[in-house]
Order: sequence, then C-alpha cells, then structure tokens
Amino acid sequence: MKTLHELIEELSPELQREVRDFVEFLLAKRVSHPSSRPTLKWWGGAQALRERYTSVELQHLANEWRLGEMQSSHEISPGH
Repeated sequence: MKTLHELIEELSPELQREVRDFVEFLLAKRVSHPSSRPTLKWWGGAQALRERYTSVELQHLANEWRLGEMQSSHEISPGH
C-alpha cells in the first residue's frame, strides 16, 4: 500500500496544489474551533459602567443597539 506522500507525488502539480489547499483548510478548520469551556475573559469588563447605569438600564441600551443594527442592516423603519 502506498503512503499518502507517494500518492500525492503521482498527481499533477495542479492537483497537488488542490490537495495542499484542502489540507490547509482542514487544519485551519480544526484550529478555529473554540474550546468547549468558556473562558469568561469578559468578566468584569463593564465595571466602569456600574457607576453610570443599572443592570436594567444596560439591558435596555443593549436592546436599543441591537434594534438599531437590525434596522440599519435590513432598512426597517420604526413601527414595522
């Protein structure tokens, strides 16, 4: 049975490039998956806002920001 390297060497240079691209894609796909455990690096990131807003006010602001993004990206006018 031939090794993977031997099989690839039998391919044309163009197909060898395709194999290389595919292998690089598979490697990138494997690396890009985040770990299953959250890191919580953001924890405490909003402490500076604690003096200006309550948690409820921040929730309302976040909803307004999301709605604003949706309206601008989908060109939805208010009330629709």
